[in-house]
Amino acid sequence: MAKENPEKNHNIVVTGGAGFIGSFLCEALLRKGANVICIDNFATGHVRNIEPLLQNPKFQFLRLDVNQPFNLEEYRELTAFRIPYDGISEIYHLACPTSIKQFDQFKIQTLLSNSMGNYHLLEMAVKYRSKILLASSSVVYGAREDQDQNYIPESSKGIVDHLSPRACYDEGRRFSETMFETYRQVHGIDIRIARIFRTYGPRMPLFDGHLIPDFILNAIEGKPLEIYGGEEFRTSLVYVDDVVDGLLRLMVAPDHTTPVNIGSDQDLLLKDVAQKIATMLSSASQITYKPQLPFLSELGLPDIRVAKDLGWLPLMRLEDGLKKTIDYIQANKIILTTL
Repeated sequence: MAKENPEKNHNIVVTGGAGFIGSFLCEALLRKGANVICIDNFATGHVRNIEPLLQNPKFQFLRLDVNQPFNLEEYRELTAFRIPYDGISEIYHLACPTSIKQFDQFKIQTLLSNSMGNYHLLEMAVKYRSKILLASSSVVYGAREDQDQNYIPESSKGIVDHLSPRACYDEGRRFSETMFETYRQVHGIDIRIARIFRTYGPRMPLFDGHLIPDFILNAIEGKPLEIYGGEEFRTSLVYVDDVVDGLLRLMVAPDHTTPVNIGSDQDLLLKDVAQKIATMLSSASQITYKPQLPFLSELGLPDIRVAKDLGWLPLMRLEDGLKKTIDYIQANKIILTTL
């Protein structure tokens, strides 16, 4: 009697998987029973974000630079995933440096991530006929034009200065979307584009201008809470778990439901957020203002009606999300500040 063929592996690739959002996405995919191949070069990610996953037999980490050619079928550690036979069913492409204070250090790598990195992952999607999702950004819409700006729908064309000091990221994200759409038109692959707005939560890099974690750490230590901009600096903030839920919903949405805004449509004064953190920590820290950083600008608010049609909403209240982030930083303060 012939043996039944074993069940086909559900292999999923996550690039930038050791980063802030990527590590939470890897965890969520493992909970769904997938085999997860996490790819990262630790440019702005860190091994501590995925350390609890390394003993899971359904999780494999490859320290690779997606800007360089690679072939997953050549890695022995992936043998159990039977990639030559079962292929890759889904690709979540999050790999792109997102450092704020060290933005200049990663400019060339950012250019390559938004071109060669895309190319290597899109070619993989063509080879295996994989569904592929691009973690794009709200920067494609350009900076906020005024404080009374309306919500930005996905149909908005946006204005980006392609010769500005931050153009390698802003224009790079726009070009990334162009690459994905062109591959869909030419090769017929199933693409998804998520335009992610400003996100916060545990595992964000410290000391890099990422607002929330630095507010928390400085409030704990009684240091000034530094805002890189004026008193009227406004932003929206979406919790990382909500973003991951949005990415998962987008991947299983009807074909070519793209692009989709993933973010909070609640407008916040940054000084109010900083004061809320100080109050939650019973801190006497004062708010101070410093010159705006090139990579940290005021962005518009997302129109999230398309995401709502997919059954998605940002559910985490700001107070609850801040509490989770505070708890994480307090529990890991020594190792985080040492690293």
